[in-house]
Amino acid sequence: MDVGIFIPIGNNGWLMSKTSPQYKPTFDLNKEVVLKAEEYGLDFALSMIKLRGFGGETEFWDYNLESFSLMAGLAAVTSKIQLYATAATLVMPPAIMARMATTIDSISHGRFGVNLITGWQRPEYSQMGMWPGDEFFSNRYEYLDEYIKVVKELWDTGRSDFKGEHFQMDDCHMLPKPQRKIPIICAGQSTAGMAFSAKHADYNFCFGKGLNTPTAFAPTAARLLEVTEETGRDVSSVVLIMVIADGTDEKAMAKWQMYKEGKDQDAIDWMTNQGAADKKSGKDTNVRDMTDPTSAVNLNMGTLVGSYESVAKMLDEIATVPGCQGVLLTFDDFIKGMDDYGTKIQPLMKSRQHLTDAVA
Repeated sequence: MDVGIFIPIGNNGWLMSKTSPQYKPTFDLNKEVVLKAEEYGLDFALSMIKLRGFGGETEFWDYNLESFSLMAGLAAVTSKIQLYATAATLVMPPAIMARMATTIDSISHGRFGVNLITGWQRPEYSQMGMWPGDEFFSNRYEYLDEYIKVVKELWDTGRSDFKGEHFQMDDCHMLPKPQRKIPIICAGQSTAGMAFSAKHADYNFCFGKGLNTPTAFAPTAARLLEVTEETGRDVSSVVLIMVIADGTDEKAMAKWQMYKEGKDQDAIDWMTNQGAADKKSGKDTNVRDMTDPTSAVNLNMGTLVGSYESVAKMLDEIATVPGCQGVLLTFDDFIKGMDDYGTKIQPLMKSRQHLTDAVA
C-alpha cells in the first residue's frame, strides 16, 4: 500500500480547534515534514490550495502558502519522494499550469504530479472578481474536462489548437515537454466527479469516514471501480485519513477529546454554509457533511485514534479494500506525527513490510 502525507500548507493543519497544535505554514515547516517523509520511505507528498480561509477564533486556513511554488521549492531539496501540487483551475489558465508543471517536472527529475480541483467555495474566487457565477456548480466538470484536454495536448505534443465552450487555443505552443507522463489526481466523489476521474485521472482521492472505522470508505472505492469498468482505465482510490496516536489507546483518545472540546465553531459554521451554497447540481461540491458533532472538528474525515499498535492494524485494514492504492495521512502534530509514524507505526504494518525488509 502506498502512503502519502498531506502537508500542512495551511495554518493548524486539518483541525478546527482552539486546543489543537497552533502554527502558521512556512516553507521550513513543510520542508522538515517532507524530508522526514522521504527518510521514512513515504511514497508521495501532496499540498492543497486554499485561497480564503474559514476565519473563526483560530483564523482557520486564513494563512496559506501557494501550492506550485511550495512544491517547486520542495522538489529542489528532495530526491526520491513523489510530489503533487494542486491546481486551482479557475484562476490558472491551462497553458500556464502546463508550463509550471513542466518546470517542476524538470526540477524534480520526473517526480511531479498535479491534483486538479474545480473550486467549490465561492468567496475564494469572488473576492478576486474571478467567480464565473453559480452556474459553475453545474458545469464545473465540463469545464475541467476541457481544461485537462488542453493541458494534455500541450504536454504530449507541445501545441494545442483546442476549441471548446470554455477554452479557445490559437496555435498555442509550449516547449519543452515534460520528461515523463505527469500523473493526474482528482478528488471526485459525486457522479460527475468520479466520471471525470475515471476518464482522465490516474488516482482518485476519497474521504475516510468515521472514528476508527478504517474500511468505511469501501463503498466509495467500489463505485470508482464500477465507473472505471466503463472507461477501461485503471484508476485507483487513495483515502484521506487523520492519525492521532500515542503510547496507549487511552492517551490518544484523550487528545482527540481535547481537540473536540476546543472546536472552533465559527470556522466550522463557515465551512458548513459554504458547502451548502451549491443549489444547482445536487451538492456536487465534494464537501463533507459537517453536521456530525463527533468529528466536525477535523472536517469529518476518517480518523484513526489509538496506540501505535492499534493505528498500525487499522492502516493495514485499509490496504485490504479492493481498488485502494494507498492512504493520504494527516496528523494533529505533523513533526511528532511523522516521527511516530516512521519509527513506531510503519514498522508494525504488514502492508509496509517491504520497507522493513529493505532496512533489514
